[in-house]
Amino acid sequence: KQHRPKYNVLLRDDKSYPYIKVALSEDFPRVYRVRSFQRDGNRYFGPYTNSGAVDATLDLLNKLFSFRTCRYDASAWATPRSTENGKTPEGWKQKLLARPCTQYYIHRCVAPCVAYASREEYDAIIQQVILFLEGKHDEVIKALEAKMEQAAENLNFEEAARIRDRIKSVERVLEKQRIINTEGQDDQDVVALASGDDETCAQVFFFRNGKLVGREFFILQGTRDSRPGEVMTSFLQQFYENAPHIPAEVIVEVEPDDMDVIQAWLREKRRAMPGVKSSAISISVPKRGEKVRLVEMVKQNAKEVLEQQRIKWLTDTQKTQLALEELQEALNLAVSPQRIECYDISNTQGTNSVGAMVVFEGGRPKNSEYRRFKIKTVEGANDFASLQEVIRRRFRRASKAQAQVLDEEEQIALEEIQQSHENGQEPMLENGGHPENTSDEPDGRQQFQHEWALPDLVILDGGKGQLSAVMEVMQDLHLDIPTVGLAKEDHTQISSHEEIYIPGSAEPIILPRSSQGLYLVQRIRDEAHRFGITYHRKVRSDRTFKSVLDEIPGIGPKRKQALLKHFGSVRAISAASLDDLAALDGMTHDAAEKVKEYIGRME
Repeated sequence: KQHRPKYNVLLRDDKSYPYIKVALSEDFPRVYRVRSFQRDGNRYFGPYTNSGAVDATLDLLNKLFSFRTCRYDASAWATPRSTENGKTPEGWKQKLLARPCTQYYIHRCVAPCVAYASREEYDAIIQQVILFLEGKHDEVIKALEAKMEQAAENLNFEEAARIRDRIKSVERVLEKQRIINTEGQDDQDVVALASGDDETCAQVFFFRNGKLVGREFFILQGTRDSRPGEVMTSFLQQFYENAPHIPAEVIVEVEPDDMDVIQAWLREKRRAMPGVKSSAISISVPKRGEKVRLVEMVKQNAKEVLEQQRIKWLTDTQKTQLALEELQEALNLAVSPQRIECYDISNTQGTNSVGAMVVFEGGRPKNSEYRRFKIKTVEGANDFASLQEVIRRRFRRASKAQAQVLDEEEQIALEEIQQSHENGQEPMLENGGHPENTSDEPDGRQQFQHEWALPDLVILDGGKGQLSAVMEVMQDLHLDIPTVGLAKEDHTQISSHEEIYIPGSAEPIILPRSSQGLYLVQRIRDEAHRFGITYHRKVRSDRTFKSVLDEIPGIGPKRKQALLKHFGSVRAISAASLDDLAALDGMTHDAAEKVKEYIGRME
């Protein structure tokens, strides 16, 4: 927990990035795309950033190896794998289908459902798929050639011709790949970074048995003021946290912070991998030779990807505009929600509660107007009351300014009425209406826009309860701001929908999964959650740090403040030398020794 990744927008949700799963636990295993990695005895490959590329890979594999893609229960097609002593389980009966499906006739399946392929033959196909995904292409071709020769010897020339065609197909695929040989034969991942503005592209090239077998990139946001080593640490932690494969060597462009810790962590994860003979792993920063060239190639690729992403983002204005239009229509808003604010509460079992406010303008985050709130009036875990406090603190000033502006406008209107009556005229307002139509007048936003502009839409991370609590505050402040709650329909269901709750409606609004508006509100909600969690961890860490310093004899308020300001964490103090501690204002050599001794006992 001391080494939590800083930029958790990278892989904030393990369902966001697809894997290829080889379901070895099934009779006649399938190969398909999934959204999460589980340590369940099956084989996983990934994660990948592009689900379209995963689907294309699966389609290619199916063309090459003809495995089944149906969802039939295959346990009745052959004797179960768990059969002991070769005896058929009591009550088990083989139940084959009447005929194969179309996939068989277009050479996309070997039809084990009608016993056209035995379990042994099908298992051999799945093993070839695994070898191919592992980058062991030579072994795949050798196995196919051996099968082709055996079929020819048995005078099964039709089968031999079919295998020959498969070999040619595999070879054609490999010819299209840009194969780059590395110096070693071990598995290697090469990682490089490219930064621009406030984001960094982390590019990874995967080498297996000395050959390049794939590449992936990931975008880390909010990295403007961060050191490369810090960003590299965050990326390695997040990428390998759920990685199904840990290579023997990770070659990096810059040395990560706490490299020994990261290396030991990867060693433990590699040791847990099935079938790995050695848990040895190294993280290296090459200085010369072939590996330097590899790093430079990966870095150049990262730069190109970052530029492509920038151009793509600039051209996505239409999607953003479509999302705002969809939200306006779905929520029946009077105006397009150009400014959206989202609020979230974070705590640990009711302690160190904080609130987070993020702002999106024109569908894009406006980081300069993000705000954080320490909860001051609520004890324990009470998200409803905490949200009420945050909303009240956020909008109290706006409410006062609005009331002041409306009071001034009402006074002006009364003066106009009086003057008009004296002149025998019917007064007209700027909008061409009459005095009783003052509800159509400007609501005072312009008067305090230099402070915090009022949003066109408020989103709450929560459902009916959170929305009701916040609407009480809005009514107390006499503010009429469109406010909604966003929550999952059923957290126990993987396929649950997002529900948007609006005031005065018992039924939530459910946007289509393909909706750009849904994507936007999810992104805003996730950003509020990320921002809140980050601040909560900081508050919790600061409080722990302060409590530790309070227990050290001879460390008073001034010395504690100096240590807090200069080091910021117990770990940083532990790593500092006695001279560094003693050099701080108000510190002495004896006081520094007490600090080191006390923290040393803690560790």
